[in-house]
Amino acid sequence: MIASEQLNQVAEFVDRNGLSEQTLTQLRNQYSDHHFTWCMEDDIHSGKPILERDAYAIYLVNSQDHCSVLTNDLDSASGYVFAEFIDDE
Repeated sequence: MIASEQLNQVAEFVDRNGLSEQTLTQLRNQYSDHHFTWCMEDDIHSGKPILERDAYAIYLVNSQDHCSVLTNDLDSASGYVFAEFIDDE
């Protein structure tokens, strides 16, 4: 389960510190019961982000069964996927 307050705290932390492996490592240490993944937005072909910022979108993952799936259900979510937007310029 991911509480909406935690979702906002995590997004604010990334906003302040930037999306990087160091930031995700800090989040993994702080929220050790959740998974944190970073990819490019064009790597995600299904699902809908739970939250969008200028530089990235946050998707939630449900890993309760054998395979992880994207979800927008905070009660079943067990992790975050940060999908970075690519500037096509």
